[in-house]
Amino acid sequence: MDPLDNQVMEYAWGSRTALAELLGQPSPSDKPQAELWMGAHPLASSRIHRGGASASLADVIAAAPEAELGRAVVSRFGPRLPFLLKVLAAETPLSLQAHPDLEQARVGFAADEAAGLSLDAPQRNYKDKSHKPELLCALGRFEALSGFRRATETVRLLQALHIAPLIPHTERLTQQPNAGGLRELYASLVEIPRPGRSEVVAATLEACARHRERSGEFSGECQWILRIGALYPGDIGVTLALLLNLIELRPNEAIYLPSGNLHAYLSGIGVEIMANSDNVLRGGLTPKHVDSRELLRVLTFADGPVSPLSAENTGGPEHVYDTKAAEFRLSRIELGTFPRFRAERREGPEILLCVRGVVDVRSAGGRSLTVVQGASIFISGSDGPYEIVGSGTTFRATVGKL
Repeated sequence: MDPLDNQVMEYAWGSRTALAELLGQPSPSDKPQAELWMGAHPLASSRIHRGGASASLADVIAAAPEAELGRAVVSRFGPRLPFLLKVLAAETPLSLQAHPDLEQARVGFAADEAAGLSLDAPQRNYKDKSHKPELLCALGRFEALSGFRRATETVRLLQALHIAPLIPHTERLTQQPNAGGLRELYASLVEIPRPGRSEVVAATLEACARHRERSGEFSGECQWILRIGALYPGDIGVTLALLLNLIELRPNEAIYLPSGNLHAYLSGIGVEIMANSDNVLRGGLTPKHVDSRELLRVLTFADGPVSPLSAENTGGPEHVYDTKAAEFRLSRIELGTFPRFRAERREGPEILLCVRGVVDVRSAGGRSLTVVQGASIFISGSDGPYEIVGSGTTFRATVGKL
C-alpha cells in the first residue's frame, strides 16, 4: 500500500472552494477546480510513492499487471485498472450526456476508427471500446437531472407551461404518453433547424419564468431551466432538460447512472466512481461536439422516477453502494462509533480516500500509513489484509463482483 498524488482537473463548471477546502489548500482557488482524479487513466494518472521514488500509477500497473491488479482482474478486464475514482465539484451545470453500453461502444469505436478520426479529434464520439457506468455519492447537498420523467407527468408539465412553439412537437406525447412518445418528442426537438431553436428556447424560458412567478407545481424545475438558459442561450438542451427528473441527493445518498441514461450534474460535491472509459455522448449545454443522431442511438427512453441509492450497512463501519457494475464497487467506512475496519477478503486493487478526519491504514505485515482528509492510497491486488483505525470517513474503491 502506497500514497498517491492526484491531479486536479480545472474545468469552467468547477468550484473555487469545494476541492480546495477538501485538500486543505487556499480557498478560493485561482481557477475553478472541477475534479480530483484517482486512478491510472492515461489522461491524468495518479503518481504512486513507493520505495522512495515516485512513478505514474499507470506505468507501475503496466510493468506488473498481475502483481498490481491480481490475476482474476487481469483475466476479466485486461492489464489496466478497471475503475476511475474522482471527487467532483460542480459550481455550474455540466452538459447533458449519456454513455453507451459495451456493444454500442465497440460498434461506435470501430466506426470512428474506420472514418480515420484521431483520438483527439473534436468530432470523435468514441475514445475506446468500453462502456461507462457511473455512481456518484453526495458529500453535501447535490442536485442532478437523471432519466426521463414519467411521460404522463411530463405531459402535465408541458400543459402547465403552455410553450406555444412546442405544441406541434408535444402532440404525439400527449397521445402516446410512454417511452415511444418520449423518443419521438426528443427526436423532433433535436431535428429543429438551428435558426428555429432560439425561438423554442426563448419561449421555454418565458414560460418557466411565468410559472415560477405563480409558484406553480413545477417551480423547482423551472428555476433550474432559467439558470441553465442564462448559461447556454439558444441551446436546445435547455428545453430537453425539461423532460428529465430533477434529483436532490442528501449527504451520503448516491445516484447510479447505467448505460443510456441521459443526465446532467447541476451542483454540489460528491465522490464519483466509474468504469475507466472516456466515452461521453453529449446532448447539449456545452460548447463541445454534439452528435444528436448518435446520442439518439444509445439513449434509453424508459420513463419514471429515479430514487436515490442508499448504502447497505454490513453490520460494522462499512456501508456498501451496491450496483450491477462489474468494474467497480464503492463503499463508505465510518470510524468513530466503530474503532476499526478490517479488510480480510479482497477482490483486487483498491483506492482508499479519506474525506473527513484522520485514519491509519495498517497492513498485516505491520506497515502503517496515516491518511488525512483529501489524501488517498493505492493497495495492490497482491497486498494482503489490512485494517483502518482512527476517526473519520473513508471511501473504499475496488472492483465489483467477479
